[in-house]
Amino acid sequence: QVQLVEHGGGLMEAGGSLRLGCAASGPIFVIELMGWYRQYPGEQRELVATLAADGTATYADSVKGRFTVSRDNAKNTVHLQMNSLKPEDTAVYYCYARVDRSYWGQGTQVTVPS
Repeated sequence: QVQLVEHGGGLMEAGGSLRLGCAASGPIFVIELMGWYRQYPGEQRELVATLAADGTATYADSVKGRFTVSRDNAKNTVHLQMNSLKPEDTAVYYCYARVDRSYWGQGTQVTVPS
């Protein structure tokens, strides 16, 4: 069973930066896709940023130019550098990994007060 453990998140003023990290462990040969989703109260999870094993990155339009996703394939880790934070970035952020199937982290709260 693959497990994802997140760290980072918290409270940051608008315009500030936060960095999220996630480490995958368990029976992993290759992680096809790894990245981050977020969820607002009462809504479905939405893509923030993902990075494929071949280096292809995908970003939500709302975070392009502000967030950067990176991964270390040797360590099975992924990070999300979030700059120029906005109040609308306030959400629970979930680490995501696709191995044999999709796996999710437990979620970490990011709060940017208005």
